[in-house]
Amino acid sequence: MKVIDSITVNEDVTLISLSDSPADINLIAGIFDSIAKAGIDVDMISQFPPNGTHSGLSFTVSDDDFGGILEIATKLRGMNPDIKISVSSGNCKISVFGLDMKGQPGVAAKVFAAAASVGCDIRMITTSETDISLLVVKPDVDATVNAIKKAFEE
Repeated sequence: MKVIDSITVNEDVTLISLSDSPADINLIAGIFDSIAKAGIDVDMISQFPPNGTHSGLSFTVSDDDFGGILEIATKLRGMNPDIKISVSSGNCKISVFGLDMKGQPGVAAKVFAAAASVGCDIRMITTSETDISLLVVKPDVDATVNAIKKAFEE
């Protein structure tokens, strides 16, 4: 059975991470509302588990939206100076997709082992039942994609 249908790469992705943020869904909703009102498309989203009253959040946008995100981040910091914001642009998203991944144990393990085998610098991971997305630094893309393809050769 062929588990992986496709591997795609999106270049020029910016990662934004907020740490020491209040663990408040209203704040998160407000952040994404501001981003939407600025016409910025958000792709990957990952929330860190709350630690007491604080949490963290990471998400990605196109490098083209870097300026707009910095403007929103500056306003956010003004409202809550304890929030730490880090921004990293020039990343790439590798998406591994397969309808047959659903209910198939070990697919993520195989993808992660393939990335590890080439020393890939993974910045973020998001998954669904049929997709595993890795945000990686640009220099690691080709080796990582090739390693994943090799891991799933039949």
